[in-house]
Amino acid sequence: MPYRPKPRRPLAIRFNILQLSASIALGLWLGFMAIALTCWLASRLLFSEQLAPVTAAMKQLARAPESEQTQPRPDIAPQSQLFDQYEENLRKNEQQQRLDQARSSSRNLANPKCQFWLQQDQNAPSEKSRANVQQFCD
Repeated sequence: MPYRPKPRRPLAIRFNILQLSASIALGLWLGFMAIALTCWLASRLLFSEQLAPVTAAMKQLARAPESEQTQPRPDIAPQSQLFDQYEENLRKNEQQQRLDQARSSSRNLANPKCQFWLQQDQNAPSEKSRANVQQFCD
């Protein structure tokens, strides 16, 4: 008796378009919510330490108008403090420009003492190394 395979019956699949559309919409919505939740949690974990000073400053700024209304502040102290900070920043910028000029000057490439102190200032910046750069470099 020869082997004869049984003929396969066709598989009847019926689509309910409403159920299919609802399932796809639910899947997309849940996927979006999962991505949004993951991004939110990642941002909370990664940026919480970095944003702590910003949030503290924002809270301080939010409280500042209340404190100004309750007690008048003398304007002299903050202005002098800001001016001192401005002068300090100017001094640092001038010093940094002098160091950059000393590093880029072709005359200082042949000066071993200047090269030594430039390298010292680059590796371990200090007031002594900056003073020596100013002294030995033109």
